Amino acid sequence: MAKKHKQFKGRIALDARDAEPDWSAFAPPEAPDGAPNILYIVWDDVGFGAFECYGGLIETPNMTRIANMGLRYTNFHTTALCSPTRACLLTGRNATSNGMACISEFATGYPGSNGRIPFENAMISEVLVDEGYSTYCLGKWHLTPDYDNHAAGSRRQWPLGRGFDRFYGFLGGETNQWYPLLIQDNQSVDQPYMPEDGYHFSTDIADKALQYIRDADAVAPDKPWLMYFAPGAAHAPHHVSKEWSDKYGGKFDMGYEAYREQTLARQIEMGLVPEGTELPPINEFVDETGPNGEPWPQIDTVRPWDSLEEDEQRLFCRMAEVYAGFVDHCDHEIGRLLDYLEETGKLDNTIIVVVSDNGASGEGGPNGSVNEMKFFNGVPDSIEENMKYLDDLGLPNTYNHYCTGWAQAFCTPFKMYKRYANFEGGTADPLMIAWPEGIKAHGEIRHQYCHAVDIVPTLYDCLGMEPPEEVHGYTQSELEGDSLYHTFDNADAPTKKHAQFYSMLGTRAVWYEGWHAATVHPSMGGWGGFDQDRWVLYNHDDDRTQTKDLADEYPAKLEQLKNLWAMLAGKYNALPLDDRKSAEVLSIERPEPGKARDQYVYYPHTEPVPQAVGVSTAQRSYDIVADVTVEDGGQPDGVIFAQGSHIGGHTLYVKDGRLHYVYNWLGELQQKISSSKSLEPGKHRLGVSFEIRDRDEYNSPVGPARLFIDDEEVGSDDIKTTPVFFGLEGVITIGRDTGKPASDEYESPDEFKGGVVEKVTIGVHGEPHRDPEKEAEIARRRD
Repeated sequence: MAKKHKQFKGRIALDARDAEPDWSAFAPPEAPDGAPNILYIVWDDVGFGAFECYGGLIETPNMTRIANMGLRYTNFHTTALCSPTRACLLTGRNATSNGMACISEFATGYPGSNGRIPFENAMISEVLVDEGYSTYCLGKWHLTPDYDNHAAGSRRQWPLGRGFDRFYGFLGGETNQWYPLLIQDNQSVDQPYMPEDGYHFSTDIADKALQYIRDADAVAPDKPWLMYFAPGAAHAPHHVSKEWSDKYGGKFDMGYEAYREQTLARQIEMGLVPEGTELPPINEFVDETGPNGEPWPQIDTVRPWDSLEEDEQRLFCRMAEVYAGFVDHCDHEIGRLLDYLEETGKLDNTIIVVVSDNGASGEGGPNGSVNEMKFFNGVPDSIEENMKYLDDLGLPNTYNHYCTGWAQAFCTPFKMYKRYANFEGGTADPLMIAWPEGIKAHGEIRHQYCHAVDIVPTLYDCLGMEPPEEVHGYTQSELEGDSLYHTFDNADAPTKKHAQFYSMLGTRAVWYEGWHAATVHPSMGGWGGFDQDRWVLYNHDDDRTQTKDLADEYPAKLEQLKNLWAMLAGKYNALPLDDRKSAEVLSIERPEPGKARDQYVYYPHTEPVPQAVGVSTAQRSYDIVADVTVEDGGQPDGVIFAQGSHIGGHTLYVKDGRLHYVYNWLGELQQKISSSKSLEPGKHRLGVSFEIRDRDEYNSPVGPARLFIDDEEVGSDDIKTTPVFFGLEGVITIGRDTGKPASDEYESPDEFKGGVVEKVTIGVHGEPHRDPEKEAEIARRRD
């Protein structure tokens, strides 16, 4: 029901001695006695066949612990991509009803694709905070457009604007797990300590989760809470310490094709899939062509294991070991939270929901990468170069992602992976629900068809609540999911769902009462010609792995499902379909913070400026000018200007009394220019000027960079600059550097000492030479 303003029932008088107060009109809401806590764990890019409790080889004892306390669902589905699934999980409405047809960065300006979840679709946090719950959000958000993810952006679509009391994590699609870009509540903050002291993002958010619960327990131990816990694991970069990766040494040496076979055997033995389940081909669509003969995208193919050289197999195995260690480590950190709940007697009355937001990620392409920024910038990884990092994968000096072969393997037994909403590999994911006091069945399996939109209705049923008609003045839309509550204690209960539609990046499908129809269309393949798509039809109940196309055998059933998809797409704002390549999507005009300009001024003691809204020196000649005062008798030292990190960036700093500039080209080349003289006390204008003279084979601008102190040139050399993008670590900081530096000559955190950095002015010159395809690939890969 709609929340109404409480009426004051006391008595007003001229004299307070004659008046009667009424505190009930002003008291904060209180949850019913015994209301359960809710722990909502949202993994990132973990496919159906990764966790050991789903037949995989990755040891996740705490996921198994949750499964043994409750239920594992085998027929749970997502949207195949991050932001859209998370919108469903928090609102109970379909992704396109939430304006989140794709990742928030790829909004295209339509009702179903604008990157902003309407307030008419309240998040469960907005509802429960009005019901007397504390609400916490930790980890990855990715539900705010880029143009609001900065200090001058609106906070209305940040977590605290959507009903959460506290937030600690990152706003975008990914972050460096060793050096994250952290937000606490509505403000950027530095990480509390460094990797050399044991820092890792998964550990940090587990610490913060425990702190939030303990903080509340100190004041109101009986007040229930909702905690949305969304670690960066297991999205790239796959970062974890060596001890966790080494634990899996040799365990993936069989290769990804054999992994699929072994995992399927375990899944059958566990009762997750039926006897006789077959594996689909690993490259089923490689020969499929578009309406004008377009080939299947090469990035979405798998190199057969037996076609790899020995060094390639070693490298690919290590990539899988690091990924496994990353997941295992995060599971361990979640275990600390479970331990605390058990020790304090809260575990039994806590509803725990565990999901992954989509299938395993294929963004590594057929060759994987040790530095994703190379791929973003159109610079190929070479096996020879990558092998240098074999023993360092997962550590702070890498930014790695496995290949499509492992993406397919970790989605066993299904075909395809993340981004592909037309097939189960992209959408079929783990779901576990545990509630020791509320669910009698423990350690059981459920096979009912369900979707991310069904979780919020299920939680409302657990709480005995009707969805509110109004939230914070906004009349609410109807929930579009169906509760699973009736399946908790009845394994044979039929699903309440009749239909579920899918649409993502040009892929589309529909499930209807045990049948599944889909188009054979690549994600962002640029094919168009949707009216010419080839449709396939599967009996979902009998063929979960989609190996038997029944389109020719049941043409009437296929037509029924095609028409149903069209009806649901219209109902839920899924049109227009959009499979445009990254370049076309990124070139769309979107709201931008401020006006484009050729000169930018930055000051110290401000929040880091994200690259998406800061100056871009890519493909530009540029001048960096810093106004600096060196103290009398002082020894100047430290960072003046920094942008980017060890995988690509540049930095202007003082060391040993001299000015230095380092331009780090994609982690491979640190190009350093040093001044020929020391800095004297007084006011100075310090900086560097770069002028494009040519471009190399990778479209990297090449030309002279000149270092100067005041009007005097004190050093110069030719350098080459990054073609497109520094990466998500490409934030700008003045008078300090807090991430993994672009230069090996100093360690973060590093601040300028022995003087004051007044401001830094950056001017860019000439029209940039753009490669929209590469720029757009950056945004797509960030999901």
